[in-house]
Amino acid sequence: MPTPAKSEIIIQGLAASKGIAYGRVFLYLQSELEIPRYAVDPDKRVAEIARFEQALVTTRQQIAKIQEEVSKNLSEEEALIFDAHQMVLEDQALIGETIRDFQKSGLNIETCFNAVAQRYIQAFAEIDDEYLRERAADIKDVAKRVLHVLLGQTAGSLTELVDKRIIVAKDISPSEAAGIDRSAALGIVTDAGSRTSHAVIVARSMKIPAVVGAVDLTGRLKDGDWLLVDGYDGVIVINPNEQTLFRYGKIQKAKQTFESRLMTVNDMAAETLDGVRVTLRANIEKPDEIALVKQYRAAGVGLYRTEFLFLSSTKVPTEEQQYVAYREIVAGLAPDPVTIRTLDVGGDKPLPGDPGLIGPEANPFLGFRAIRMCLENPVMFKDQLRAILRASAHGKVEIMYPMISGPEELDRANALLDEAKAELKQRGQAFDAKVRVGTMIEIPSAAIAGDVLAEHSDFFSIGTNDLIQYLLAIDRGNSRIAHLYDPTHPAVVRTLKQIVDTGHARGLKVSVCGEMAGDALYAPLLLGLGVDELSLTPTLVPSVRYLIRAMKMSDAKKLAAEALKQKDAKKTYAMVEAFYNDRMGGE
Repeated sequence: MPTPAKSEIIIQGLAASKGIAYGRVFLYLQSELEIPRYAVDPDKRVAEIARFEQALVTTRQQIAKIQEEVSKNLSEEEALIFDAHQMVLEDQALIGETIRDFQKSGLNIETCFNAVAQRYIQAFAEIDDEYLRERAADIKDVAKRVLHVLLGQTAGSLTELVDKRIIVAKDISPSEAAGIDRSAALGIVTDAGSRTSHAVIVARSMKIPAVVGAVDLTGRLKDGDWLLVDGYDGVIVINPNEQTLFRYGKIQKAKQTFESRLMTVNDMAAETLDGVRVTLRANIEKPDEIALVKQYRAAGVGLYRTEFLFLSSTKVPTEEQQYVAYREIVAGLAPDPVTIRTLDVGGDKPLPGDPGLIGPEANPFLGFRAIRMCLENPVMFKDQLRAILRASAHGKVEIMYPMISGPEELDRANALLDEAKAELKQRGQAFDAKVRVGTMIEIPSAAIAGDVLAEHSDFFSIGTNDLIQYLLAIDRGNSRIAHLYDPTHPAVVRTLKQIVDTGHARGLKVSVCGEMAGDALYAPLLLGLGVDELSLTPTLVPSVRYLIRAMKMSDAKKLAAEALKQKDAKKTYAMVEAFYNDRMGGE
């Protein structure tokens, strides 16, 4: 299909996920609706009510279509949530009150419906009963859909892309990213965000290009515009001309040739030229990624992000629901190990199933998140621990705690794990009594107190995303300072070395599961610092495997030694980049 004859516009963002995409835009705007307010002429009031009734019919049809798609692509259980949405649309109290308000005030139906809906939302939100509180979220979602229809706007949803599109948004939250239609997303571009945002992690796992930090791109586009996304260099081209398309076609062909070269070693061991074998494991968040782990020959899973189950559900998953999901992954990858991270919500990941559990916070990344929230909600936490333990009866499982800041939290978590084991014994349910338990090192205090944490840990896993964020005091989701997020900063390099040395001194395996592990550029530095194992998005395994097979571990150690001496991050990056280019032969 030819590109419309419009002027080409080039915008520079931050490259986040490699690849080139070209297609029409799906503009995903999550901002609050602006509701116009005006008086309706008396002779048009019958038509205004008819417009409202038609909007209800259209919304019912939209929800029925979404329900069908969710049932087909996810599960019938997840589709059941839309039954409640249909009930809201048939609520005669809500509809009747809207019409009465309209007849009394004479104001446009959008204004009346919004006012009534907000009253209902507020009323339900303040009720103590949990089931009735959930109705508030249902009403809010449905009301927004009805208002979109009345205003003639598209109510965007990332789970219902009607055809293959490039998603363009101000930002994409983790819960929204979890619902992306993976069969139809060509690429992802956001005004804000960073290279380590959850949407980017999803994009990498889908092997689609992504660019972040494209300031105010959403304000320059509309649904259906043509866009080219260069996830290698962070370039976005609006209305690309034929010359640009031709040039990028050649670039894409060259990149595909390079990626084909990477795949030539897919079935070979990740072994250096001087005979050192490196373990490469996968980061996943869905059972359907088992196929990718096997396709790219990862040696099991080094990070299973369990929060996907929580982010994609309207209720906190039960022990049984979690067990079924964990068992599928563990059994599907046996005998390879699966490291399951306990729930890591909060920060940029709210909990949809119980939003009041965390609530709004001034500094969410420093707030009630991850292990902190779990320890204060032991019933919910033990549900998850029991589910993980039960899954360990079907294969090799490791448990990993996120956001541990010191020994007191680790001791409390382990105590709850012991309680969960005792409860399963009492039930007579099978589990691996010797399951290994590890600590994620992603807070500076944990890095400094690593020797104390090692006393009650079986392994360390470094979460570089948060570790770098906290070390450098940089909000990695803030596009204005995203460029300051630097893995080659002297403080980062030295801290990584300290963690590795501390773990090894006490006989612990030390792995890296943050996004730094998935960038072939940094793999030699990490391995040279002594990291035992890398865990990364499955689709990135070939590039890291290829580089490992093209280098000597002795050279990687020399690189790390030089990096530890450096005071200038730019010089360190130049060294790392030169090491990569020398061994990869260019892209």
